[in-house]
Amino acid sequence: MEHLRADRPAGGAHQGAAADTDRPADEVRPGGDTNTDTAADTDRPACGRHPGGARPEGLAAELALARSSRAPGPDTSAGTAVPAWPGPPRPIPDPGPAELDLGTLLRLSLAASDASGRLRPAASAGALHPVDTELVVGAGCSLPPGRYGYDPLRHRVHRLGRQPDGTPPGVTAELSVTARRTASHYGHRARPLLLLDTGHAAAALFLAARATDAGEPEPVLDGAAEHPLAAVRIAPPGPADSSSSRSPARVPAPGEPPAHRALPGPPLSRAPTPEELLARRSTPPPLAGPPSPDALRAVLATATAAGGDDLRWCAAVGPPGPGLVDLAPDGTTLRRRASGEARQTLAAWAAGQAWIAGAGAVLLARGCPEDAGEPHIRRAHLRAGFAVHLAHLTARQHGLAARPVGSWQRADLGAALGAAPGRDWIVHALALGTRHADEENTP
Repeated sequence: MEHLRADRPAGGAHQGAAADTDRPADEVRPGGDTNTDTAADTDRPACGRHPGGARPEGLAAELALARSSRAPGPDTSAGTAVPAWPGPPRPIPDPGPAELDLGTLLRLSLAASDASGRLRPAASAGALHPVDTELVVGAGCSLPPGRYGYDPLRHRVHRLGRQPDGTPPGVTAELSVTARRTASHYGHRARPLLLLDTGHAAAALFLAARATDAGEPEPVLDGAAEHPLAAVRIAPPGPADSSSSRSPARVPAPGEPPAHRALPGPPLSRAPTPEELLARRSTPPPLAGPPSPDALRAVLATATAAGGDDLRWCAAVGPPGPGLVDLAPDGTTLRRRASGEARQTLAAWAAGQAWIAGAGAVLLARGCPEDAGEPHIRRAHLRAGFAVHLAHLTARQHGLAARPVGSWQRADLGAALGAAPGRDWIVHALALGTRHADEENTP
């Protein structure tokens, strides 16, 4: 990372993150030719530093290999886009009075809007959509209680059996993955992408609940289990409250102006509308034009509030003052953390995506040290996907174009800033530009 120097300690509570130092990082460059398939990188983990010299195993080994410069092999078959759920497909009934509208909830979050299944409200690496959803339905929903598999291509469910004893009212969407779909293109780089995609899907459900008259959504992103990887619990609508700012869910007609509703507290300044969720798409590059300080602060605030304690957030910005910025402790202003142009190095680290060097700004989630255990790895990536999805919506609400960036190789940001290697990796990112770039690239 050429000519980037830390302006002051990075600060913030991050256990074991040696990247928070006050040493300058002048003339720091990325390690090697990113995305060059060399023999040295084929058999060893990225950076290779682990306690006692031990090699990582399991998920840690997969992540280390994904972070290395080894290139994926040729594409393989992705298999089917939807699990072979047993039994006949069932339509989702319209809700009765005071029932949770599962049809609208799923259409605003997970349902495909095209025959190929690529266009969906939740972002996915390569539009491969590996996330599968089982619905545990309790009382107060538009479906009878039970367990169901969801088919996002046909917007249908398959009954899998009874709901567990003690299932609360509402629905719990349990999210798992079919790894083959993502590995078919990304090969050994698939594992972190699968986790990020799951976080995006959880955020899409969270936002859909916020955009409807559902009860308050509760995302479960603790990284404790491999199956399901994550869950989102959504209660039925609560009792009528004349002081509530919520209104019944309704997908607006094309061209109808959205009705903005207030959303108290973080991580969003206002609730999304159904129209916003259906229209949200990743902007194709290039994403030129720097965001305004107010818009960038709002995006950083959303990500910081949603990302949890395992991640820290900053943004790479270009001229006239290139460097890294983050939120000041008061959360209302930006502060400079390092000076120097970073976007070219980020482009090399992000699977050689050269367009990132010209992005208006790049939001960065950082953390997940190389000696992290499996729950930590899962939790950090799930939270990063969740937070970037919410930050993406915030960017759109501030008139910005945005595109998530999930694949990162040798992206040891802490080491590039002069700190100990292996402690402060880029986990996920969101490239940002001004609205005109989005309009120029819309067919």
